[in-house]
Amino acid sequence: MIGGNYLYFLRHNLESRLLDKRRPLLAGFKLTHRCNLRCAVCPFWKLDDGHMSFAQAQQTLDTLFLAGVRLLIFEGGEPFLWRDGSYRLADLVKEARKRFFCVGVTTNGTLPIDAPADVIWVSVDGLRETHNRNRGPCFDRVMDNIAASSHPNIFANITINRLNWREMRDLVCFLSDRVKGITVQFYYPYEGTENLSLSGEDRTTVLDELIALKQEGYPVADSVPALESLKHNTWQCHPWLIANVEPDGTHHFGCYLQDRAEISCEKCGFAAHTELSLAYDWSLPAIGAGRGIFGFR
Repeated sequence: MIGGNYLYFLRHNLESRLLDKRRPLLAGFKLTHRCNLRCAVCPFWKLDDGHMSFAQAQQTLDTLFLAGVRLLIFEGGEPFLWRDGSYRLADLVKEARKRFFCVGVTTNGTLPIDAPADVIWVSVDGLRETHNRNRGPCFDRVMDNIAASSHPNIFANITINRLNWREMRDLVCFLSDRVKGITVQFYYPYEGTENLSLSGEDRTTVLDELIALKQEGYPVADSVPALESLKHNTWQCHPWLIANVEPDGTHHFGCYLQDRAEISCEKCGFAAHTELSLAYDWSLPAIGAGRGIFGFR
């Protein structure tokens, strides 16, 4: 099966280059906008109470698979709040694992971290005071839930912003023995929250610090080429590699911001997109980062 995964990626790459068959590989699947937090850096809890049914989700999984997607991440809102009658997130994860090479979940970590996904990302916005300033008083509960979970592949995901960038070294050191790895992204300036974005100089400073931490052996999972590229957004973006699904069932292929916010490539900080585009362009460290994070079955 593992060999089949890599053969698929190779065929996908060659067909897109030689035959112009451009198909998505990675999908972010927002099951719901419902959330139990009101984070300053997130625009999605402010949206209408979109919520997908189990049957609709199954149909959407089939649509994504037929489109070419092989890596799928359930998002929210808070995906652990999703339910349809007796169905819970775990039921959808099981369905997704029948179709895709790897299935992930992103969560705020305030609920028990228990899902049969291949990888689970827990959002951590800073050390206790900073995290609580953004998300409310939940830091200790999140850390307790990480410690209590038996899931073998928990990553912390840090959205770097004006509130937390100065404590990145301390935060990475704090998390390093609590999670399998750490991924980062930069806050995108959604309307009304532009003040949370970093200047270009500060962004370069924190990226240099993350590269140093990785080289020191801390579990920063993003590749060095991706972190270098994010300094000035110098990578060649291939947005068609991405698919996005909304809680009402609508989906599109392309940039994460499409139909969600004004797209400004120079302000982009979506490291997962950076890594995927670099991997498509045969960056071996980016390919290795994907293997290390997704751990293909």
